[in-house]
Amino acid sequence: MRRSSRILGFGGSGVLVIAGIVCAVAFSSTLGTVLAFILISAGLVLATSLAFLEVGLSEDHEREREDGARQEAERKREADRQWASERERERQAGGEREPTAGETRRRPHIPRLRGERRHLK
Repeated sequence: MRRSSRILGFGGSGVLVIAGIVCAVAFSSTLGTVLAFILISAGLVLATSLAFLEVGLSEDHEREREDGARQEAERKREADRQWASERERERQAGGEREPTAGETRRRPHIPRLRGERRHLK
């Protein structure tokens, strides 16, 4: 929801509540009581409905962000699998090749033990 829509919606519900209070004060008869009850109830129901709408929309946006992150992670995993299978084919063929322009060379993982690096032989 855009900010102007929020202001209009919640502002409209506030106007209904205020109009109900004015009717209760202005008309002391049964008409004033009935109008106040109807207008205040409508304003509060509208405000509650808009609050639930906001919660639902925020959950939808969060779900979209999670789906985008999940798809990006899946693309990266697929690229890693392709890279690993290419490296395995090259290793089986006995040849090492240099990375192309779009690839980067991966460094071997060097674990740390007691704060010192292990040296490869």
